[in-house]
Amino acid sequence: MVALTQLVIVIVAATVVVALPNGIFIPRSSLRYQHIQDDVGRLHLVDLWAPDIEGSARYNPDTQNQYHLFTRKNPTISQPLVHGLQDLVTSSNYDPSLKTAILIHGWGDDARGQFNAVVLAAFLAAEDMNVIVVDWSAGNSGLNLIRAVRNTILSGASVARFILWLNSITGANLSQYHVVGYSLGGHQAGAVGRNLGGMVAYITGLDPAGPLFEDNEDKFAPNDGVYTEVIHTNGGGLGYLEPLGDVDFYPNGGVKMAGCLTGLCSHDRVFHYFAESVRGGVFTGSKCESYQHAVNGTCPSEDTLLMGGIEPKTGYSGVYYLQTNSWPPYSRG
Repeated sequence: MVALTQLVIVIVAATVVVALPNGIFIPRSSLRYQHIQDDVGRLHLVDLWAPDIEGSARYNPDTQNQYHLFTRKNPTISQPLVHGLQDLVTSSNYDPSLKTAILIHGWGDDARGQFNAVVLAAFLAAEDMNVIVVDWSAGNSGLNLIRAVRNTILSGASVARFILWLNSITGANLSQYHVVGYSLGGHQAGAVGRNLGGMVAYITGLDPAGPLFEDNEDKFAPNDGVYTEVIHTNGGGLGYLEPLGDVDFYPNGGVKMAGCLTGLCSHDRVFHYFAESVRGGVFTGSKCESYQHAVNGTCPSEDTLLMGGIEPKTGYSGVYYLQTNSWPPYSRG
């Protein structure tokens, strides 16, 4: 996603690449030109004071977003779903009686990225369910980060409209949904839930983006869903440091992950932790008095909660700290 400082493109990660089958206030005190890293590791020199000259009107998520359905019947090749085309839904493997996970990628990425591949495979391994991968790359593929941030929120509203339409023709309901977003997609997942009245059962923000969201009223919020959870792995760099959800987890302090040498490695590590938790990995967090205590790792509480997983922990709140292994399996039990 994005970083506030220039990064060396050296990615050291113990991961296996899986093939995928309205105005924003910019403080003038910030550095104007920065090297910003997208979700696939490319550096871009960005003018953070530049206005959105092209305008968000050039991106129409209702027509440009793509939705790819995967199920256990088609785990590697997607079935396209198009808003308004009911026949595509009825002829697909979509089953309204099952849970549905919605996956939303980050900046510079698309449906074929590693985040989608890793989390999609984990969900289908864990449970017979519908997994819909959102491709909103038409709204985030340019070099204008301000525009991409704005389009993040526009796309979230559009994804919400798609879900409402899908439910209207299938009889599914929001209690069956789990929306998961990574980086910019983390904030977009919150926007999806917000536009659905906070009624989505489970929303997970995976290291939601930090830059340009510090003073952004559209960032991920606790009441975006019935249960909202955020996992921080590169807070203050690529990701947002302070708490955002009902429950916020800070593995290894939430800034630099064990086994990582770069911010991108720490940022990416979040979806590997989450995928492992969905597959049954046990990440046990200890409750902290504040997020500062979590960052410092001073949370000796015996009050614990499991991070991630396929079921929401509705009714829980607070900040939690845990440690991980440097290499898979990351969970320590």
